[in-house]
Amino acid sequence: MSRLESVRGASVVDTSTDDASASNAERVAAEQALSATCREFLAELALDSSHATVSAYARDLQALTAFMLRPAADSSAAHAKGAPPLPQDWQALDVPTLRRFLGAERSRGLAPRSLARRRAAISRFCGWLVEQDVLPHNPAGLVQTPRLPDHLPRPVDIDSLARFLDCPHDGTPLAIRDQAMLELLYGAGLRLSELVSLDLDMLETRRLRVRGKGDKPRQLPIGSRARQALDAWLVVRGQLAARDEPALFVGQQGRRLGQRGVQLRLVTQAKERGLPEHLHPHRLRHSFASHLLESSGDLRAVQELLGHAHLSTTQVYTRLDWQQLASAYDQAHPRARRQRGSATATSDTDVASPIDAPLKDDTL
Repeated sequence: MSRLESVRGASVVDTSTDDASASNAERVAAEQALSATCREFLAELALDSSHATVSAYARDLQALTAFMLRPAADSSAAHAKGAPPLPQDWQALDVPTLRRFLGAERSRGLAPRSLARRRAAISRFCGWLVEQDVLPHNPAGLVQTPRLPDHLPRPVDIDSLARFLDCPHDGTPLAIRDQAMLELLYGAGLRLSELVSLDLDMLETRRLRVRGKGDKPRQLPIGSRARQALDAWLVVRGQLAARDEPALFVGQQGRRLGQRGVQLRLVTQAKERGLPEHLHPHRLRHSFASHLLESSGDLRAVQELLGHAHLSTTQVYTRLDWQQLASAYDQAHPRARRQRGSATATSDTDVASPIDAPLKDDTL
């Protein structure tokens, strides 16, 4: 009888030291085998994906790996009950296993959006396993996650945002830097990752070169207010930046400012300037898109400025104000316009009016 067989045949009550050692060795071997495949996938993913994407996928696969090994929490007891051996490769990943994993993640409180992202990461990983002839098909294709709620961050009111941005600051290098970051986030609709990755050589007189998701380059116009704020920052940047630092925005240590640092500065600025709302970079980006779409109505232009690969993403991301949409309907639709002097519509007509119910599922 082999050591592995003896471990599987061990009783719950009588567990020897050799059995426990063999069980631990089995778990370590299984974890190493699964993790090695994940690292190989992540290395290929890094060739065409951002660091943030690779990090998120790594966390998702780490959670899946831990779930695959979970029966070994008490290996001797599990084997005594006839539990299957630990997986030594990803061929053990099937639809029932993936459903149990996502169900366990949902039970422990993972948000629907996070759950959907986790499934998407696993689906891409499984697709890669199919290409490597490890799996015959992608099990994630047969697994669904809960429908995402129709939730988007509310754009900040235009007037409130204008007063916030025009609020005077104390003139210190940090305050001047913060003003430049605020003007760029709102004036160019940058993602947080795009803002912190900006280098000096990506800044031109009237435009900005950025690299978005998937390392895709795009060029953005720089408005007059953003240009003024940037010029003011470039004058004092040398007081903070190290000599060899290429980053456009730096922290007090003279090195590139991180994402968390930007988030904290926005919260601080909102409190100091009296903005009675929580402010974060993505909300400024959403405000940029919403305000631009409301004033121009050009969805394709907004798509290009945001760096969206698909127009459908922009349709979900930017929304027309409901009052504006209802007003446009009243003015334009022949069945909505009322003749002068006509009688007021009856209550039955009012109930049936198309503008009484939100066009929630309509596309823009």
